Amino acid sequence: MAIESKLPPETAQPLGSPINIADQLGICQAALAARGLPVCPEAQRLEVAEIDDDGREHRLSEPAAAAWRMLKAAASADGIALSIVSSFRSIERQAEIIRRKLDAGQAIEDILTVCAPPGFSEHHTGRAVDVATPGVRALVVEFDQTPAFAWLTAHGGDFGFQLSYPCGNAQGYKYEPWHWCFHQR
Repeated sequence: MAIESKLPPETAQPLGSPINIADQLGICQAALAARGLPVCPEAQRLEVAEIDDDGREHRLSEPAAAAWRMLKAAASADGIALSIVSSFRSIERQAEIIRRKLDAGQAIEDILTVCAPPGFSEHHTGRAVDVATPGVRALVVEFDQTPAFAWLTAHGGDFGFQLSYPCGNAQGYKYEPWHWCFHQR
């Protein structure tokens, strides 16, 4: 079934563009514009930043991967264990995540408070990590009560990592104390 674009013809985008993918998922372009979400292009060069206990490779851009390894080593030297739960994610993978939530009956407005639209996720850039620490379930707000979060808050910036979505963030996402993004220093 074809989906009619809600965009004026002069702003038509290629079929695989973030705007067209968002449009196909029922994401209102005006809502994206109102939130001021920047387009996040996919990283072209990635390297393994970490391999988890299950053997899953977590890939980041080269500078972000190097910075992550230094940050993790410094945290470990201070007795803090950190691991990556999620790192690079393609635009298509982001679309799959949203499709799965839609298929489960969630409203797009609710999904977009916890999940970036395809093409607008920092994970596409290869610079974002979702961080975990032992003893706390992954991707829960309670992460902010851990020594790991306190350490990241105090030292993450020394390695170029910043908390992306604090309480009341302008992007309209729910608070994500586990989501940190590398910004070159």
